Amino acid sequence: MTDSTPAVRVAQPPPTAGDPHAALRDDVRLLGELLGEVLRQQEGEDLFDRVERVRALAKEARNAGSKTGQFEALATELGAMPVEAALPVARAFAHFLNLANVAEQHHRTRRRRAYQRDPSARPQPGSVDEALPRLMAAGVTPAQLHRAAASLRIELVVTAHPTEIMRRTLQQKYNRIADALATRDRPDLTQTERALVDQTLRREITAAWGTDDVRRERPSPLDEVRSALAVFEQTLWPTLPAYLRSLDRALRAAGVDGLPLDAAPLTFGSWIGGDRDGNPNVTPEVTRRACLMARWTALSLYGREVDELCGELSMTAATEELIAEAGGAHEPYRAVLRELYRRIQATRTWLARLLTSDVGALDAEAGEPHRPAGLVETAEALRSPLRLCYDSLCATRQAIVADGRLLDLLRRVSTFGVSLVRLDIRQEADRHTEAIDAITRHLEIGAYADWPEERRIAFLAGALQGRERLTPRGFSPLGRVADVLETFRVIGDIHPESLGAYVITMASQPSDVLAVEWLQHEAGVQAPLRVVPLFETARDLAAAGGVIDRLLSIDSYRERTLAHGGRQEVMVGYSDSSKDVGRMAAAWELYKAQEAIVAACRAHAVPVTLFHGRGGSVGRGGGPTYLAIQSQPPGSVDGTIRVTEQGEMIQAKFGLPDIALRTLEIYTTATLEATLATPAPVDASWRDTMEHLAGAARGAFRETVYDDDRFLRYFRSATPEDELDALHIGSRPARRSGGAALSGLRAIPWQFGWMQTRLLLPTWLGTEQILGPSLSDAERDRCRGMYRDWPFFRSLIDLTAMALAKADAGIAAHYDRQLVPADLQPLGAALRVRLERAIEAVLWTTGHAQLLQDNLVLRRSIEVRNPYVDPINLLQVELLRRGREDTARGSGHVEDTARGSRLVARGSRHVEDTARGSRLEARGAWAGFEATEGQGMGLGTSGEDEAELLRRALLVTINGIAAGMRNTG
Repeated sequence: MTDSTPAVRVAQPPPTAGDPHAALRDDVRLLGELLGEVLRQQEGEDLFDRVERVRALAKEARNAGSKTGQFEALATELGAMPVEAALPVARAFAHFLNLANVAEQHHRTRRRRAYQRDPSARPQPGSVDEALPRLMAAGVTPAQLHRAAASLRIELVVTAHPTEIMRRTLQQKYNRIADALATRDRPDLTQTERALVDQTLRREITAAWGTDDVRRERPSPLDEVRSALAVFEQTLWPTLPAYLRSLDRALRAAGVDGLPLDAAPLTFGSWIGGDRDGNPNVTPEVTRRACLMARWTALSLYGREVDELCGELSMTAATEELIAEAGGAHEPYRAVLRELYRRIQATRTWLARLLTSDVGALDAEAGEPHRPAGLVETAEALRSPLRLCYDSLCATRQAIVADGRLLDLLRRVSTFGVSLVRLDIRQEADRHTEAIDAITRHLEIGAYADWPEERRIAFLAGALQGRERLTPRGFSPLGRVADVLETFRVIGDIHPESLGAYVITMASQPSDVLAVEWLQHEAGVQAPLRVVPLFETARDLAAAGGVIDRLLSIDSYRERTLAHGGRQEVMVGYSDSSKDVGRMAAAWELYKAQEAIVAACRAHAVPVTLFHGRGGSVGRGGGPTYLAIQSQPPGSVDGTIRVTEQGEMIQAKFGLPDIALRTLEIYTTATLEATLATPAPVDASWRDTMEHLAGAARGAFRETVYDDDRFLRYFRSATPEDELDALHIGSRPARRSGGAALSGLRAIPWQFGWMQTRLLLPTWLGTEQILGPSLSDAERDRCRGMYRDWPFFRSLIDLTAMALAKADAGIAAHYDRQLVPADLQPLGAALRVRLERAIEAVLWTTGHAQLLQDNLVLRRSIEVRNPYVDPINLLQVELLRRGREDTARGSGHVEDTARGSRLVARGSRHVEDTARGSRLEARGAWAGFEATEGQGMGLGTSGEDEAELLRRALLVTINGIAAGMRNTG
C-alpha cells in the first residue's frame, strides 16, 4: 500500500490479568505483517514466497517430535540457494528478530505501566514502592533507610567492548518503531490517527530494510564516544529526574525523609575513549577529545534547560541575596539565569574551538586558543546560581515552583556534573612496568623490570614520599613508553571533573598499583586519579586479598588512598577468569576474592568499593541485575558499587526511557537490600561442597579447553571465529597481542563464536560435574539445599539454566557436520553429550522437570524465536563452508602471521591491518558535534563480485543470530 491508502487496524485491547501478553503477540504479528508488505514492495513476490517457505519448514522442524527429516529438508532448501538469494533471506529473518526485540522491549514498558495504573495491583517486584516497605517490615529503621538511601554511591560505567553489534542508524529507526507502538496503545486515538501511526511503522520498517545492516569500517574510538553520548542525551538525561523523583516519593510514602537536594545515589562513568588496554587506536589525543566531547554535550543539555527556566521563572519576589546577584533587576531569576546561559554558551564555543584545534589545545605553549573569562568548568559553577534561585523561591513561599524543572536540573548537576560522564583510564600493568624500566635504565639505577617485587615496592614507596620528580626533563623515549608517559601528561592537563579512575588490567602485585601512583606523581598530576587494580585470572583473583593487604600496609600508599576520599576501589573481572578456568570455577574464585578483599580492607579500617567487570552474556558475568547484586558475598556491597554496562546491554537497559527508569530502580533497590539486609550465614559444608565442585569443574574445563591439543583447531573450525573480526564490532582488535594462543583471545571471538553456533560452551562447561564422580551422593544432595537457600549458588545455577535453554545441540551438530574435519568431529560429539549432561545436572539441582520452569515468559520467548534463528544458522553454515572452500582454493587468501590464522580479505576494499587491528586515526573535530554515523556499504549488488556478496551475507547472518539470541557475548 502507499501512503495515500493507509491500512486501518482495530485498536488493541489493554493487557488483561488472564492474558497479559496478548498485546505482545499482537504487536509481533503486526510488525511481521508490515515486514512482509515491505518485502513484497521492495523485493517482489518471489522473495516473500521464499521467506514464507523457509519459515514454514523451520516451524515444522521445530514442532516435529523427531525433526531430522524436516531439518534436513530445511538445510537442503537453504544450501541450494545462490548467495544473491541467501542474502535477502538472511536479512528478512534478521529484521523480523530485531522487530520482535523492539516489541518485547515495548511490552516491558507496557506491563510496567499496567502495574502502575492498577490501584489494586501489588507494586512491581524490585521497584522502590515494593522494596522499601519490605525492608522496613524486616526491621530496618526509618533512620537507617534514609541514611542508606542518601549515601548510596552506585556508578554504572559504559564500555565499548564488545560494542553494540547493530549499527546506530538502525537502532534509531527501531527506537522510532517503539515510540510508534507506544502511541498506538493510546485508547483515545481516532481511526485517522491510528492509520497514521501504522504508516509510521510501515515507513520505518521500509527505511530499515533499505539500510545496510553491517558496518563498512571498524568504528573509531570517537565513533564509540558519540554513540554513548547519544544514549545519555536521548534517554538518561530525561530519565534521571523521573528516577530520583520516584525514589524520593517512595521514601516519603514509607514515612522517611526524602532525598537531600544534592543526593546522587547513581552516577555514570565511561571507558570509551580512555580504555587503551590492547587498543592502539586509543591515543592520548583521543582521550582528550573524548572528555571535550562529553563536556560539550553536557553544556548543550544544560543550556537548553537553563533557557527553559528563563521562560518559566518570571516571578519578582526574591531574597535580598538573589536580588543583589541579579544587580537589582526587576525579574531577578531571569537575570541570574540569563547570565548563567551566557556563560554556558561561551564555554560551549570555547570547547568547540578546542575540538577543532589541530594542536594539543591544552598546551598553552603549543598555541592554545585564547581562553575567555567566566567559563563554566565545574559542577559548582552550575550549581551555585541554580541553588541561589531555588533557595529564594522556597524562602518566598514559591517552593512548588522550585520543585519543578529547577529541582530536576539541580539533581542533574549532582549526578552528571559538568562532564555528563567521568572517563576512566585503563591500561595493562606490563605497559607501566615497561615505562618505569625505561626511566630507571635512563637514570642508570638498574632495570626495574628485573627487580624482585619487594625492591620495586621499596623504590616506588620511597619515591612517592618525595616531592621531587626523578624523571629528567629531557627524557624523550619513543614508541610504547612515550605513549604511556604522554597519557599521564594528558591526565594532568584534563580537568579533574572529567576523569574517574585509573584501572590497571591484569594487576597481580602491589607494585602494579604503586607504579601508576608514581607515574602520576612524575607527570605532575595535581589531582591524581584513584588507582584501581583489576584482578582477572583465577590465579590473580586468589591472590587479590593478599595484594590489597600488602598495599594498605604501605604508609605512603595509605596516605594517597586517604587523599582519594579514603576508599580503596578494587575491580574483579568476569571474562578472563571464566575463559581461564570455566564459569563455575571462576564464579567461586570471584566470590572468595571479594570476601578476601573486604576482609583486608576491614583489617586496615579502610572502606572498599568493588567494581564488577560484567559483560552481557552469562559467560561474562551477565544476567539479571537484581539477582547478580543479591548473590554477592555478605558485606561486599556497603552502599557503594561500580558495574560495567557493556555493548548491546547499553541499548537493552537504557535504549527506551521506561526501561532505563526500571534499570536505575533495580540497581537502587538491589544495592539497598544488599546493604541493609542481614544475610544468612553461609554453612561451612556448603563452602566445602562448592570448593570440591569448583575444583572438579575447573579440571574438566582445563582438560578440554587447554590440555586437549584438538580443541583450538575444533573451535576455529566449528565457529566463525576468524570471520567475526570482519564484522567491525568495535575499535579494539580481537586479540590482546599477537600469536594464536587461546589465552590471547578477547571476549568477542570466544563468547560470540560459541553463541553463534548455539553450543554456548563457555557458559556451562564444567556444570556437568555436579553429576560427575568427583562429588559424593551427599554432596550432590547438598547442592539442592544450596540452590534453595544460598543466593550465590542459586544465581549461578539459574543463569546456567538460562544459557542452557538457549543452547541447541542439533544446530551445533550441523556446524560440525559441514565445517569440522573428520578427525575433530568426535570432540564435538563429546561436547554435545556433556551439554546434555549439564542440562541433567541443572534439572537435578533445581528439582525442575524442564529448564526455565519458573520463568515461563523467557522460555516462551526462546521457543518462539527458535524457528526464526534456525534458518539463519543454517545459512551461516553454508556461507562459511563456501567461503572456506574458496579460501582453500587460494581465492583471496591472506596469511595473517601475527595471529597464525586465516583472515579472508575479499574485494579490493577489505584490507586487514594485522599489526593494529585496523588503521583508524582520531578524525579531527566532532564535525557539527552531532551523533552521526558513516555511510553504509549500500544494498545494491551491482558491481559486487561473488566473494564480496558472500562476505556480506555472512555478516548479516552473524547480526541476525545475535539479534535472535539477544546476546553478542
